[in-house]
Amino acid sequence: MKAPIDFYFDFSSPYGYLASHKIDALAAKHGRAVDWRPMLLGAVFKETGAAPLTTVPLKGDYSKRDFLRSARYHGIDDFRMPSPFPIPTQAAARIVLWTKASDPQLAARVAKALYRGYFFDNRDISNADIAADIAAAAGAAREGARASIDDPAIKEALRHEVDAAIARGVFGSPFIFVDGEPFWGLDSFDQVDRWLAGGGF
Repeated sequence: MKAPIDFYFDFSSPYGYLASHKIDALAAKHGRAVDWRPMLLGAVFKETGAAPLTTVPLKGDYSKRDFLRSARYHGIDDFRMPSPFPIPTQAAARIVLWTKASDPQLAARVAKALYRGYFFDNRDISNADIAADIAAAAGAAREGARASIDDPAIKEALRHEVDAAIARGVFGSPFIFVDGEPFWGLDSFDQVDRWLAGGGF
């Protein structure tokens, strides 16, 4: 059994959202599963001194253009820049971790629903009740999803996940590992495809 692809993502990452449309098919093409691993870019930015692309001079205007162009290039029609942007993503990340503990496949569906809720339906998933509503519509138990956001054990689990991601070298979203090999960004997916096909290059 081949190891799953580790897919790290932040719910406030446009490129992460676009990657969420592609990762499962890419993995399946090579007989792999995907381990959906929410993380927090805010913690990474503190570690690296970086900032959200849209807030960086020169890069900000370019990034907004590139988000839309990249969506068109990859044939992803359900993408719009939400307002407000960026947002805190702890609520959504905690719901996914809570769901994943009992049902990883459902957790992936919930993650996709939360992503779409933000980047297409323009719903503020930093709001605990909105995030729980979206998770429930995707098949999670609403009461449990809502409670997970305030659960100290889930909060600690997310902190551990983020710390472990940073210790592993994760510094952006999307960020994936294939058998220990790191790849950053949606534009690396062609390399990932070739890596998986040939066991490296």
